[in-house]
Amino acid sequence: MTTKRLAILLAVLVVGLGSIFLLPQQLGFQPVGIELNLPDHLAGGWYGKDLQVSEKERSVLGEDKGTEFARKAYRNGAGYEIIASIVLSGEDMSRSIHRPERCMPAQGYTIIDKSTVPVAMPEHGMIRVTRLQNVGNMPMADGSKKSFYNLTYYWFVGHTDTTGSHILRTWLDMKDRLVHGYNQRWAYVTVAAQMPPGAEQDPKVQRLIDDWIKDFIRQLVPKIQKDSVKIASVN
Repeated sequence: MTTKRLAILLAVLVVGLGSIFLLPQQLGFQPVGIELNLPDHLAGGWYGKDLQVSEKERSVLGEDKGTEFARKAYRNGAGYEIIASIVLSGEDMSRSIHRPERCMPAQGYTIIDKSTVPVAMPEHGMIRVTRLQNVGNMPMADGSKKSFYNLTYYWFVGHTDTTGSHILRTWLDMKDRLVHGYNQRWAYVTVAAQMPPGAEQDPKVQRLIDDWIKDFIRQLVPKIQKDSVKIASVN
């Protein structure tokens, strides 16, 4: 009986989430809730430099011609680098918003850990983001491969809401289309950093990097999210 109920629940969930593709694509758009221009510097000594988005990424995410991009590499006084990126969906959101879980394996990464991380926003409550720990293999000159580790944090920003959950973002989009007749035109924000060699074995170094990234996000969010957006996440 339990198996039958679970099967029914799964079927309802799949049909419900899949129905987004049956919803009308040409709807009224709400104003974009994010600034596509990443700041040149952030508190904490982070200074940014523009990065080009690869043609491969543009061809995959930018099939919908309305998709827009912004990306910078930030370095602090210790020489540590954080990459911040924004992908703003076009009219067909299903073609221009891809989670890292979908595209990172195609880039040679294996996701080894996933969690939801709260980031305290002073005077604005809490934003919840998704944290991924990834491992990739780099070919060496002698034919061997060297493993390297990466941390990627991401969340979504609509006209009024933010969330670190792809499932919740999909649900909110369905509701907006059906109930309100508009599209929020979501943006997808990632903040990523490579881990120093051996850091994957050292919890103290990992906590330090996590703290740096969280503080970076804390500084970034008020710079890129417009006043229409509630800083705190939808849970």
